Amino acid sequence: MTASFRLAVIGGDGIGPEVTRAALRVLDAAERRFGFSTAREELRWSSARYVDLAGRVTPEEIDGLRAFDAVLFGAIGDPRAPRGVVERDVILGMRRRLDLFVNLRPIVAYDDRLVPLKGKRAEDIDLVVVRENTEDVYGQTGWVTGAGKDEVAEVPMRFTRPGIERIVRYAFELARTRPDRHLTLVDKANAIPIQELWRRIFDEIGEEYGDIKRDAMYVDAACMWLVLKPEQFDTIVTTNLFGDILTDLGAALTGSLGLAPGANINPERRFPSMFEPIHGSAPDIAGKGIANPVGAVWAGAMMLDQLGEREAHDRVIAAIERVLGEGRVRTPDLGGNTTTAEMAAALRAALMS
Repeated sequence: MTASFRLAVIGGDGIGPEVTRAALRVLDAAERRFGFSTAREELRWSSARYVDLAGRVTPEEIDGLRAFDAVLFGAIGDPRAPRGVVERDVILGMRRRLDLFVNLRPIVAYDDRLVPLKGKRAEDIDLVVVRENTEDVYGQTGWVTGAGKDEVAEVPMRFTRPGIERIVRYAFELARTRPDRHLTLVDKANAIPIQELWRRIFDEIGEEYGDIKRDAMYVDAACMWLVLKPEQFDTIVTTNLFGDILTDLGAALTGSLGLAPGANINPERRFPSMFEPIHGSAPDIAGKGIANPVGAVWAGAMMLDQLGEREAHDRVIAAIERVLGEGRVRTPDLGGNTTTAEMAAALRAALMS
């Protein structure tokens, strides 16, 4: 029987709808080649909805996503809306209400010419970051007290043992499938004493994985070594806040933030997972048709893997590697003048050839 999946599509704001359309065009080609299908429902969750209709995305609407097999997401953010309000409603709403506690972000370079580091080649940059996705300061509202010189802003940095244990165990299991079988914990336990809990749990669980090389690194040192010696990293596990920062740096090492995908996963499959490029809405280039869709296409490939369509996933990744490696098709962020639609067409052609 032909597999069929119900897909929620949220283009969002700015370049989000543009790159999502491109990803769906590549998905169309994958469906034809590999014989599965998707039934898609577009959800118009965006800052524009908030600005024009004063309508916020509610927890009940987020709960409605449980009827789908997966969510393909573009980007959220519009300068007309209050900073962070819609982002918290939609992105953090999905991550928390669907318990998408794994944020998986591969950092892989596919062309030496795109790597900005002196003396480094694409083969030196092949790692994955496992970011805890539901705790830390993210999503905490915090509070501001006082006024004038007495004004104080506070927000709790909160971690739980179950939250750390499940992400660390996921990371060890993932490291077992990676080339170097090497897992690095990134924290700041020397300056933030509560993060010693991460160290203790990492070592406790690590005793169960004697086949995995493990080490730990402070986040400032990790940033330095990602630039100086990225080849030493294979799998990284880290906090919500640090994971967000490290993966933007990692994306730059591969050539552009526009190349980077992310998967927000519930490994227990109790709820649908959400897949997105990690870039923002980029309102300065929205509507110009020049956004790089590779991150969104790659996110779509990660979605196929999660849905069990591994062969289709592999072919999409091979198409990305081929197009970037050939170097003829380059969107402006990669130094070329290819449009979003042209990049999508090139990826489709590579997939079908």
